[in-house]
Amino acid sequence: MNKKIVFTGGGTAGHVTPNIALFPYLKKEGYDAFYIGSYNGIEKRLIEDFNIPYYGISTGKFRRYFDLKNFSDPFRVIKGYSQALKILKELKPDIVFSKGGFVSVPVIRAAATLKIPCIIHESDMTPGLANKLCIPIATKVCCNFPETVKYVPSGKAVLTGSPIRTELTKGSKLAALELCGFTANKPVVMIIGGSQGATSVNIMVREALPQLLKNFQVVHICGKDKVDNLMLTIPGYKQFEYLKSDLKDVFALADVVVSRAGANAICELLALKKPNLLIPLQVGSRGDQILNARSFEEQGFSMVVREDYIDCDILTEKIKELYENRQTYIDKMCESNQLNSISTILELIKEYSL
Repeated sequence: MNKKIVFTGGGTAGHVTPNIALFPYLKKEGYDAFYIGSYNGIEKRLIEDFNIPYYGISTGKFRRYFDLKNFSDPFRVIKGYSQALKILKELKPDIVFSKGGFVSVPVIRAAATLKIPCIIHESDMTPGLANKLCIPIATKVCCNFPETVKYVPSGKAVLTGSPIRTELTKGSKLAALELCGFTANKPVVMIIGGSQGATSVNIMVREALPQLLKNFQVVHICGKDKVDNLMLTIPGYKQFEYLKSDLKDVFALADVVVSRAGANAICELLALKKPNLLIPLQVGSRGDQILNARSFEEQGFSMVVREDYIDCDILTEKIKELYENRQTYIDKMCESNQLNSISTILELIKEYSL
């Protein structure tokens, strides 16, 4: 009989895609996979392509600021815990793997109640609130940065890096040229603001287009409901809300990338050796993206500019500078001793499965 693993994590693509990266390898190892997420979160949409049974539960958000929902959301979490408990009792998994996000808290708590081993993964340099609530009851904590180890109880932390979807390395430039309607003789800038989009970055990019399009073609992944319908016919500029299977092709086509500094996003850029300009999220952030960006800047992998400093002129100037010096960044990324995260995590899962 195959062993069973339950995955959890959601809220943003960064809390889902590392789980997805593990799916094919666990299948080869003889595991049956299941997923517990929120009713209608992005995780449900991302998982539906993988033929993995999906269970939705109630979830609430843990806020560091005053909000009336702070009074009702704890009851949603309690309900989610009861639902997760019932699901886990039915599935009887050998292990639970969590990528974090608020939906993971009731799942990990329920698993701990049932004495099911739990491995959680923290991508950022400092653990987020959801993972902070789970770390005390986790069996092991996978860390992306060496600096994270000091925030985890002794003996629990394992430096693994972040699992990267292997299909991202198999993109086709020709397919992306056709998808975007671009020419092959002009460099391409890829703008990606994360699964939720980045409104301030979107605005700047669109303001900078008259300058950018003189030297570059621009493919802009702008987030759900953030496509500007008035700019659909501009030659050399292509917008998408979100990309799934075509993302690998657009990555292959891109000469340079402008991105937020979420840990999973920048680890993908490192794995793909894409010169990048990072604009870390500042407003509404606990500062994790700033720390992530600083680490990559110090290692020579990224150019970084503060969100409160940049405007469309600076954006254009930085993209030109990045493109002109792109080989320097590629060389630095090629020198990186990136850990083989997938095999390290697989060994942990096999070791601690019941």
